[in-house]
Amino acid sequence: MQKRIAFLASVILALTVAASCQNKRPSPAASASCDLGGGTTIKTDYSSPRMKGRKIYGDLVPFGEVWRTGANEATTFVTSADVMVGGKPVAAGSYTIFTVPGADKWTLIINKKTGEWGTPYKYESDELARVDMKVSKLPSPVEDFTIAYDKSGSGCTLRVDWETTRASVEISAH
Repeated sequence: MQKRIAFLASVILALTVAASCQNKRPSPAASASCDLGGGTTIKTDYSSPRMKGRKIYGDLVPFGEVWRTGANEATTFVTSADVMVGGKPVAAGSYTIFTVPGADKWTLIINKKTGEWGTPYKYESDELARVDMKVSKLPSPVEDFTIAYDKSGSGCTLRVDWETTRASVEISAH
């Protein structure tokens, strides 16, 4: 009887450990949002990888290549009303965003195709817009990849921070 109980306890423990390992994601889910007023909101869902002592831009994330801008599934960009992103119109709806990082210039890609894993990028025909992003150096390294919105005047600034790089673009109501 004791052997059966010990065996049953071992099986339960093994199943519990296996289940918890399957639910852990190496890059946890995160989100950011901005309220532009007048009922216009923007929400971005992404996965946040960690630096873990690695060289990020120009190495793990190559310069000049389309990047899913995070980890796991492609990053989403949902706007409740028409907005202007970097001076380009974006109609209300759900999109996927990608970036093309560079040492001095980044490009934000707003793509109409949603629900994708993120790589490889094969969605050029579904692009809504490509927008230039400003690039600046951060005063200290950022361990966790972060997408955030900062309220700026009547709009928001979308910013991407990781390692020692910040890429940003202005967003306003249309």
